[in-house]
This record gives sequence, C-alpha cells and structure tokens, in this order.
Amino acid sequence: MHQSREIVRVIDLETTGSAPPAHAVIEIGWQDVALGEDGRWDLYEEGGSTLVNPGRPIPPLTQAVHHILDEQVAEAPWWHDVARQALDPWPRRVALAAHRADFEQQYCTPALTRGADWICTWKCALRLWPESAGFSNQYLRYWRRPEGMEHERGLPAHRAFPDAYVTAFHLRDMLNEAPLAQLIEWSSLPGLLPRVNHGPDRGKDWAELEEETLVAFLGDRSEDVRYTAEQELERRHGSGPGARTAAERLLL
Repeated sequence: MHQSREIVRVIDLETTGSAPPAHAVIEIGWQDVALGEDGRWDLYEEGGSTLVNPGRPIPPLTQAVHHILDEQVAEAPWWHDVARQALDPWPRRVALAAHRADFEQQYCTPALTRGADWICTWKCALRLWPESAGFSNQYLRYWRRPEGMEHERGLPAHRAFPDAYVTAFHLRDMLNEAPLAQLIEWSSLPGLLPRVNHGPDRGKDWAELEEETLVAFLGDRSEDVRYTAEQELERRHGSGPGARTAAERLLL
C-alpha cells in the first residue's frame, strides 16, 4: 500500500525562463523513489508529466531547449490547478528532490509543497561522487550508467518526465549510499565544489591553492565558490573564528 512506504518524489520543471514571477511553468514531470522492505531505495511505480499553461508566450530561447510550443499549452491547466496534486500526492512522502533543486524551489513554494524538505541531487553528487568530471544530470547519467535505467525512457533530454526519470536513478543510488537526513542537510547548504571551476586555477583541488588565492575567492559572486573557499580555510585553520582570523590577516 502507498501509505506503508516512505517516498521521495523527484520532480523536474520546464519553464518560460529562470526568474518567476516574470517566468512560469510549462511542464512538470515526476518519478517516485521509495524505501523497500529490504531497506533499499528504488524507483516506485510509473512517473508522469503534465503540460501547464504559463499564461504568456514561450520565448524562442527556451523553446530551443525543450521544444514545447505555445499551441501545445494553450488548453493546458494552470500551474496552481496541477501543482498541489503533483507535489503532494502521498501521505508518506518524506521529501521532494530535483537536480539543482534551487531552481524548482522558486516555483514550488512552501505553500504548494506544505513545507516539504528538499534534496538537491546536484549538491549531493558533489559530495558523494567528487571524482566525476561533470555534475549535470545528463553527464552523470552517462558517466555512472545507473543499473536498470531504460535508455529511451530517459529521452528526450530537457523534457520534464525524462529528466525526472534520470534524476530518480541518481537519487536512488544516493539514498542507498547515504542517509536521507544527510542528503537533506547537504541540500540545505551551498554546493561544496570538489575543484576550482573558473579562473587561472580552474581544475585544481582547493587544497592546492595558496592561501592568498583562497582568500580572494571569499569575494566571488558565486555562493558555492565562497562557501567552498570558507570550508577549505576552516579545514586549514579550524572552525569559524580561526578561518575568519586567517582571512582577515591576509586581507590586511
């Protein structure tokens, strides 16, 4: 029975752009991952998707990504008519998940999710599989080759159900490698980048950087870069105040 299972629902959104309320949802896809009686997590039942009327034209820039046309969503239901049912279907749902979940959370507000916890499979992949050369949903798919994935079912990329289906396999394997609570905790923090992702030191491990270079990253525009630099300083100098003192000394 549904009520007897702990379920994490993976979702994926296709939208008219990246900044609500100027942009809106045009498709939502989902795939559940459930805890089995054997203590292992696995994909559960069939996922699905539905088109959504965004109430505005779809820009050509985003049509070039997902190939959804204005006429295809003209008679579709509105977001608030489908969101609650898609986001809160089971009494035993313990969390929602998405790849780069910060994006989905802009549209899937606490009012629609009943304040659900989120798992970001991108942030968790950074910590669990730091040796990967890339962390996009599709790169991880072909680098990891998750067991049991049906290749065609995960296509086309950049459509809501196929992307949710692929993400669900990453989530399944993460849940079988780390506790649910740990994934939720990591997901609440900025991304911990395994390597420098831009500039002349791109590709280097953070531990390789000179301290002056590391401190300079504390002013980076990216929250993930700043957080990772802070964590490396804490590793070198101890927690909190020690790292702050080292940074202040080097900025003088």
